[in-house]
Amino acid sequence: MTDTPPLKHAAALKLRAAALAYPETVEDFPWGHSAFKVRGKKAFCFLAGAEDGGFSATMKLPFRSADALAHSFAEPTGYGLGNSGWVTCRFAAKDKPPVARLVDWLDESWRAVAPKGLSKTVPAPDGAEV
Repeated sequence: MTDTPPLKHAAALKLRAAALAYPETVEDFPWGHSAFKVRGKKAFCFLAGAEDGGFSATMKLPFRSADALAHSFAEPTGYGLGNSGWVTCRFAAKDKPPVARLVDWLDESWRAVAPKGLSKTVPAPDGAEV
């Protein structure tokens, strides 16, 4: 297990709070960073702090991975996960991440792994389709 620095960036803390707001979501700490899982089983987001105070966020984006990858802060997730729509976004301490967009992508990621019945109980974010 490798410990990563704690989450300090304000955008990372907002993303963490948004992830924990989904029903039946738990935070686990494999590999020393935060993994958010539906019903303790299926991960939909990984957050890791960086030494410089920045952070990385990894999410499953089956519908908008290409849109996400058009941004300079995004890259396909390693270990072949990028082939399944997983995208990793990296931000330095002084960066101003697009929090609203990240929260929107977080919603897509949660819905991609949540059971359909559970997903139907959560309204879509403003302007988003489910």
